[in-house]
Order: sequence, then structure tokens, then C-alpha cells
Amino acid sequence: MVSTFPHSSSVNLSSVRLEIRKLEPQLIEWRRRIHQRPELGFQEKITAEFITQKLQNWGIEHQTGIAETGIVAIIKGEKPGVEKVLAIRADMDALPVQELNEVPYCSQHDGVMHACGHDGHTAIALGTAYHLQHHRQDFSGTVKIIFQPAEEGPGGAKPMIEAGVLKNPEVEAIIGLHLWNGLDLGTIGVRSGAFMAAVDFFNCTILGKGGHGALPHQTIDSVVVAAQIVNALQTIVARNVNPLDSAVVTIGELHAGTRMNVIADTARMSGSIRYFNIDLADFFKQRIEQIIAGICQSHGANYDLEYVNLYPPVINDGKIAELVRTVAEEVVETPLGIIPECQIMGSEDMSFFLQEVPGCYFFLGSANHEKKLDYPHHHPRFDFDETALAMGVEIFVRCVEKFFSQS
Repeated sequence: MVSTFPHSSSVNLSSVRLEIRKLEPQLIEWRRRIHQRPELGFQEKITAEFITQKLQNWGIEHQTGIAETGIVAIIKGEKPGVEKVLAIRADMDALPVQELNEVPYCSQHDGVMHACGHDGHTAIALGTAYHLQHHRQDFSGTVKIIFQPAEEGPGGAKPMIEAGVLKNPEVEAIIGLHLWNGLDLGTIGVRSGAFMAAVDFFNCTILGKGGHGALPHQTIDSVVVAAQIVNALQTIVARNVNPLDSAVVTIGELHAGTRMNVIADTARMSGSIRYFNIDLADFFKQRIEQIIAGICQSHGANYDLEYVNLYPPVINDGKIAELVRTVAEEVVETPLGIIPECQIMGSEDMSFFLQEVPGCYFFLGSANHEKKLDYPHHHPRFDFDETALAMGVEIFVRCVEKFFSQS
């Protein structure tokens, strides 16, 4: 079978083995089918049914209904050697975004879109499962492929771990990838240590006293209080965090008032906090409340604060990151190559898996500027160069073979 889909002129797939290159039309077909039927977190029933059907057709042992819609496939190698267990993780969920792409595979579900590449992740994981199942003689251990729901929120990794996906047999290491339009097609972003940031969020309601806009002395203006809080929160990173520790405090929502001449009695704000240093988790929670409490007290206002530590930072194990890097060097070619210190403030619940077992999460570049496939993630016109799919399968397969060949 010869691929009928065009490749980027800047990427040579000669390093991708023939069997996987022949699989490319199927990878694209699977990805597009999933793209047309996007589902939000813990609602991925159509996607899970599609995955299950493929695994059944290929004779792959699997479990379904884990953390509602999650799936774990188990593939046992036949090559003699040391018995180890490696997990591969892929997320399945979409976003509440109305797609604006004019493509044949556009979302058929109004207001829901695969705007982050999870459809590609699922297709890559399926391709990896297919190849490994038909080449069990090439590796000696056991591979668990984890199809995870709800990465975009509220988080499917933790409930899958609690359901035992890393046990029976016990996983010794885990890898995962994210197609990334922040990198050109064929570029690999990988590093040991902190790779993606932790994310917390908070919701705060300022409780003032409303009144007439002409009589402010009779009120406690929640808008004024909220405005001072927004400004003061920006000093946390600027003046309370070590300049060598990257961190971001963002106020994404601020709602107050109903009319121009009415002083609002309440103001509601929501924000997110991102950082790499896990030791800052309690600090941010305490400092944000100190600032809110102090400003409210100075104005005679009250407040109601909800603070949630959502995802911890993604911390890659040095040994597994080196494994991925060496494999990536065999697959990608110059001048694209490897971005060795790739790091972003975005967050991922892959972090929960990496807290349990050593592993590595990495970026596979998927942007093609010539084809206008370079919109950012979560954009209603997000799409990626599907040439990356075969490269993702090749990297996963080589990681499996190399991991089990090491003593």
C-alpha cells in the first residue's frame, strides 16, 4: 500500500520503517474519524467504542470502562529477555470549541472540537498497538497502552491510576507525546526534569455593599476592591518568587456590576497559577489569600475564596528522557532535529503518572507553515500536519524495542 497523502517537503520519512509508512493512510483515516466525532472529558463513549473495536479486531487484550471511558491495552512481546513493563499514554478528549476549519473531516458535534491534537494522539497509540501486536517477536516485555479520558479537565489520569492501571502487571516506566504546533513538523522537544508547569486555579467573590453611583460613601465598592486585588496579585511573581523560579499568575475572568450608575455589591474573579517548582504550591495558596484578605479588610469587604491545586508539574525522569532523545535522533533529521531544553508553562495531567513511575513526556512538532497548519492549540482553526502521525508511531515503537533491550 502506498500513501496517497502528501508529505511536508522539509521532512524525509526514510527513517520511518516501511511497515509504519504503509500504515500511514490508516493513521490519517483513524485520526479524521475521531476528529469528526469529538467528545468532552469522561464522555468519550464513541471514541472508546471505536478504539475497543480496533483492539478486538487485532486480537489485543484490553480492559474498558476504566475511570468511566478509559481503556488499557496489553501487548506481550515474544522475544526472549528480561521481563519488564512499559506504558504508553494517549489522551482522547476534545474541547468545548466551535470548529471553524473548512475541511471534509470537520467536527460533526456542534460546539465541540479536537483543538489540541488528542485525536492524533489516539491515532498514534492505535497505530503503535497495531504494529506491536503484529511484531511481538521484536520485543521481550509487556506494553500497556493507556487511552485516557478528560485530560482537558477535570483530569482523567488520577482516577485511572486509582483504578489500578499501573498495576497487574506493575508498570516500570511510562512515555507519552503531545503533537505540538509550537514546533515545526519533525522537531522533537524533550528534556529531563521539569518539562511542563503545575497549574492551580482559584475563584474569588468579593462581598461589598452596593448602592447608588452618586453616593459612594454609603457603599463598599466591590469593583474597586477587585481592581486593587488584581494589581496586587501581580506582585507575587515580581516580588515574592525567586527570579530563578518561573511562575505566572493570570486573572482570566472578572465580572461585576449591572449598570453604569450602580455600585456593585459583589465582584467575581477567577485566575490560574503556573509554576515548575512543586515547593511553591502551598506558598501561592497562602500568599493569594493573604493579599485578598488584607485588601478586603482595608475596605471593610468580605470574600469567599476557592483554591484548587489542579495538576502538578510534569517532571521527566533523566534516564527515560535520554532514551526518548536517543530514539528521536534516529527518527528526525537535521536541520530540524531535537530541542533539548524545551519547556513551557502549559500543564498536563500526565504529571500524575510521572509521580508514580519514572517516565518521559515529549513534544512532537506538527506545524507546517507552508500548508497553514500552524494555528495554536485551542484555536477554532487548529489543525496539524498528519505526516507527524507515522513519526509518532515510529518513535514509540523504537522506544519499546530499546527499553526492553536495556538490562
